[in-house]
Amino acid sequence: MTVTRPLAGTLSVLDRPNSYIGKTVPRPNLDRLLQGRGQYVSDLELPRMAHVVFLRSPYAHAKIVAIDADVAKRMSGVIAIVTGRELEAVITPWVGVLSHLKGLKSAPQHAIAVDRACWQGEAVAAIVATSRAAAEDAMEHISADYEELEAITDMRTALDPATHVIHPSLGDNLAFERTLNAGDVDRALLGSEVVEADFVFGRHTGVTLEPRAVVADWNAAEARLTIYQGTQAPHMVQNIAALHLGLREAQVRVICKDVGGSFGIKVHIYADEMATYALSKLLRRPVKFVADRVESFNTDIHARDHRCRGRIGVRPDGTITVFEIDDLTGIGPYSMYPRTSAIEANQVVNLVGGPYVTPNYRARARVVFQNKNVMCQYRAVGHPIACSVTEGLVDLAAAKIGMDPVEIRRRNLIADDAYPCASPSGMKFEQLSHHASLAKLLQMMDYDALRAEQAALRARNVHRGIGIASFIEVTNPSAAFYGVGGAKISSQDGVAVRLDAQGSVICQTSITEQGQGSESLTAQIVGSALGVSMDRVRVTLGDTDNTPYGGGTWASRGAGIGGEAALQAAKALRQNVLDVAAAILQSTPAELDIVNNSIINAGDGAPRMELNELARIVYFRPDTLPPGIQPELMAARHFAPRQYPFAFTNGVQASWLEVDTETGFVTLLKHWVVEDCGTIINPQLVDEQIRGGVVQGLGAALFEKCIYDERGQLTNANMADYLVPMSGEMPDIEVGHVVSPTRETELGAKGAGEAGTAGAAAAVANAVNDALRPFGTIITEIPLTPQVILTALGRI
Repeated sequence: MTVTRPLAGTLSVLDRPNSYIGKTVPRPNLDRLLQGRGQYVSDLELPRMAHVVFLRSPYAHAKIVAIDADVAKRMSGVIAIVTGRELEAVITPWVGVLSHLKGLKSAPQHAIAVDRACWQGEAVAAIVATSRAAAEDAMEHISADYEELEAITDMRTALDPATHVIHPSLGDNLAFERTLNAGDVDRALLGSEVVEADFVFGRHTGVTLEPRAVVADWNAAEARLTIYQGTQAPHMVQNIAALHLGLREAQVRVICKDVGGSFGIKVHIYADEMATYALSKLLRRPVKFVADRVESFNTDIHARDHRCRGRIGVRPDGTITVFEIDDLTGIGPYSMYPRTSAIEANQVVNLVGGPYVTPNYRARARVVFQNKNVMCQYRAVGHPIACSVTEGLVDLAAAKIGMDPVEIRRRNLIADDAYPCASPSGMKFEQLSHHASLAKLLQMMDYDALRAEQAALRARNVHRGIGIASFIEVTNPSAAFYGVGGAKISSQDGVAVRLDAQGSVICQTSITEQGQGSESLTAQIVGSALGVSMDRVRVTLGDTDNTPYGGGTWASRGAGIGGEAALQAAKALRQNVLDVAAAILQSTPAELDIVNNSIINAGDGAPRMELNELARIVYFRPDTLPPGIQPELMAARHFAPRQYPFAFTNGVQASWLEVDTETGFVTLLKHWVVEDCGTIINPQLVDEQIRGGVVQGLGAALFEKCIYDERGQLTNANMADYLVPMSGEMPDIEVGHVVSPTRETELGAKGAGEAGTAGAAAAVANAVNDALRPFGTIITEIPLTPQVILTALGRI
């Protein structure tokens, strides 16, 4: 117990589990508490919550020459100022690689930079104080000397022999390279019309409503660390914190409540969060870190910074003969831990051409280091890139041979009765519905009428465009995603359910909630399977001490994997309840059912017993049960996909928009989505998830871009200069469905959360090019800002 400062006869006990949390204890009680330990201190306070802020490098690449914190250390409220060298005695560095991504390499990354900062915003020291304001005031009095080094900012020159190597120990700036060659590409190209284009994608980020936040609380008496953090994967955080702090997993508890948005950016391990864990252990007190908005822009992962050269071959009859891509992406100075920054480029290789019957496919992807913020996986990892390249090329091919964009898709999309099958990249498809989805979309949007309206308006110099984009989406990932690469990221999820003493149901699940409806869908599945109303089901999630081990929520896996575990656990509990009810009622389980919180006769529906009465007997009068009956009113089940590495879903999107050729502004008029996500558990949740995903995709298409200068300075790290889509700019988004349940689960659900993001940008880009067709202009860059459009039109 640490004396920090006297109080006037009170003891404040803050953030200590099981210890008068949030209460003030009168002095007489305090005296009695301490007398039993041989202590008597009338005025004492337990360690208070400390707050940490990070001194961050103003340079994209610099040697840390010296940090002078003498003045800051003497300021009021300052507890400690810790450098990377001091903190590395508490927490080990990490390397973000996976063994199944052959050749992927990265340098060790520290919680706080040691010797050298490698991007603008990397932490070089931590200031811990009694309040955030005190820590920020002290930070202003720290003098840091740097020696600025050459910064690599252009991914296109990162591999040039004359370019400086960021990590000399790695030999070059190439983090990862993958090549793929399927079929006979060169032969296919010889007999085809060939169209090629360079696609450019603007680097952007998640901009969550709530920034990243963490409280780490090291309890020295228990030798246990409790982490309160907005994360998508609590068990992953538990594993990694224990690994690098030299603890057993049982010594780390991770609690995740409301997250405030994530979209993939809160599924990673960040250096400043790791530093917060270590500072709590070092200082033996709770430490809190909350990123401000500027820190979020500079340190939350970025994504989608790609340049991709694409080619397509097509015959005069519209048959697509070949896809070929050469993708280059810059990821910052490190591969992000533990999921790695190569997954996005790897996904691009896997997914290009996916919806189409094309045996000939050649691809190369190169991932390079640069002195910018780290890049990693963000909502619909790789899908928007692959979809934009694929669908952009398909539209270019249609224009080349004078065919309608819908017709060329009809002739080349994989037939709905062709499954199971595989793509040229080796992706296995169980059951998709491209043609049914396209037909439903055309009906929803009244395609022919829109084409007629477009032609009439074009005659009046009003330029509107229609863009179509088919897509496939990876959901329900199996162990093939991370487990085979050695990352401790679970591919399974678990659910435990029990009937409490009043006949209600307690459900503990390993999936997490970031606003997508995990709690609701779990309660819905459990209640439906058990015959219990949803108001009787309480769902607990986001606590490694109180939920089964599992992967959490990412890659649209919550319903498909966690939902299946919930279904099987609820079915097992239902059988247990019926077995007990049959013994009490002198019946058989087959003759009984559970409906609306009651045991009834299966044959005629006559009520026999309320669940709360059954629970009363089991918990309080088990002596009245027949001999040999041992009630088990609890069941747990886990589920992990086995047959297919992913439960691919599919769909198609369309955009109807208008381009003002004088100003370059794009007005979104209507957007349509048809999605096949298998069994739909909660239609409203699914549709709103898809709409939210579309909005993020529209942001990438028209607004969002992290802009760096040649020295690696992020020039728009604020909400005034980094544009996000606003409600007034968004069109009406109409959602429809085709249903092809996966047969790998009884529930049949596939994921849906990333579907909207996957195809939105591609549909908008194709629509803009369709609108500009009379000008002979093709744009293959997003975001499609007014400047980009006017430049393409030759007006600036």
